[in-house]
Amino acid sequence: MSRSWERKVRKNTAIVNKARKKAGTGKLVMNVEKKNEIRFTGRNYILPVVLVLFIGMYNFLMLMDPNFKFDTMYWLTIVSYFLLASLFYFRKPYLTIGKDYVQSRRMMGDKQLFAAAIKEIKIQSGYVIIVPNHGSSWTYSRLFNRFPLQDISVELKKFAEKHNITFTE
Repeated sequence: MSRSWERKVRKNTAIVNKARKKAGTGKLVMNVEKKNEIRFTGRNYILPVVLVLFIGMYNFLMLMDPNFKFDTMYWLTIVSYFLLASLFYFRKPYLTIGKDYVQSRRMMGDKQLFAAAIKEIKIQSGYVIIVPNHGSSWTYSRLFNRFPLQDISVELKKFAEKHNITFTE
């Protein structure tokens, strides 16, 4: 790419990033900047199991009714709960540690915390907790989400030292 084209791309990217920051979404980054991020994925299996157990309980209670008929609404409910359980199972939770941010998938979508917005990082046996300045803390566990906590704690310790964030073990 020519230098003038690169300057245009950087200028337009800066404009777009300002608009995206106001909207609360993540920044657009070039491929060179993305190489600095580390992504850890887990597996969500507790909520799908609970939904399948709920389907079983629903099925058991519906079949106990002597006036019950296998109608369309019954099957639609069963199928929709199975689809919801499979959605939660196949949508893996993740934690991305970038240059100056931490990003994760929360219930309402992908969220990003910059280093200035992080108050403290706590490491407990089986848990990693990121405490932001405002809002609820982000908790990652080995039991519920099958995260590799040893690797995460090493990288978060480096991140905390780099950005002067309180790190507690």
